[in-house]
Amino acid sequence: MRALVVDHSEAGPVRFADVDEPVPSTGEALVEIRHIGLNFGELHYVDQWPAGAVHGHDAAGVVVRAASDGSGPPEGTRVAVGMAPHAWAERVAVSPASLGTVPEGVDLADAAALGIAGVTAFRVLRKRSLLARDVLITGASGGVGHFAVQLAALAGARVTALVGSPERAAGLRELGADRVLTDLSETGDRFDLVLDTVGGPLLAQAWNSLAEGGTIHLVGYSSGQETTFPSGALFGFGEPRTIATYGDMTPTGGELTDLLGLMAAGRLSAPVGLRGDWQDVGDAVQALFARKVHGKIVLDVA
Repeated sequence: MRALVVDHSEAGPVRFADVDEPVPSTGEALVEIRHIGLNFGELHYVDQWPAGAVHGHDAAGVVVRAASDGSGPPEGTRVAVGMAPHAWAERVAVSPASLGTVPEGVDLADAAALGIAGVTAFRVLRKRSLLARDVLITGASGGVGHFAVQLAALAGARVTALVGSPERAAGLRELGADRVLTDLSETGDRFDLVLDTVGGPLLAQAWNSLAEGGTIHLVGYSSGQETTFPSGALFGFGEPRTIATYGDMTPTGGELTDLLGLMAAGRLSAPVGLRGDWQDVGDAVQALFARKVHGKIVLDVA
């Protein structure tokens, strides 16, 4: 079968290759993949995976063989694959714990966009009550950002979306953002929670905008820049402020099911900014790295 595998050469980060068919264990389902969802991190930091390994973590398809131990969805079930290894192939063996059943009315391509981005936003934002709280989402035009804006608004937060340029602000108010900024200095507000996908100097700015008792959750560092805190910036009186890292790699099935339920109810939309064929993965990766895509990239598996 065909798959996208890790390529450490200048032609990378991925290339097509013929690979062996997966052999599911007794606790794995065999899924025929129809769509894959690309993520910046797994492609930009591809050196963290061995060359030649089937790459990718997010996809959607149909169960063609249920797990032989009786766990998980039956044959014929439409499923989303989230944060599972080796997902960018024509077929993949997956633990049911990493599958979410796609309800009727939800497009499989939209389900493929969930995975890492949707689950990350969901897990961070449910850590505290957001009702009538001030929430800042940095890098709001990206995949995590689009989901985070919607989920924070659904939870009753006052949402400020921060983007890199006016062009990247399109559609964020319609998703639930109360304000869309291109520069954090445009506001003097203090935020109870910051979901930061950018890092670098912006992180130090966000720290200065954090309310007493507030938390910054670090879920990415797309800027690739270092963060320097001025002398004394991390000292303060009042209720402690915190910086929390994120790296939750536990199974995603429960969160995928919740998110897909919100999609089916019309309360959450998939931020698919580019849809194409996986034959054109090279062009899609270039567009992702050039920041030309608002939201997620979903490619159809021919």
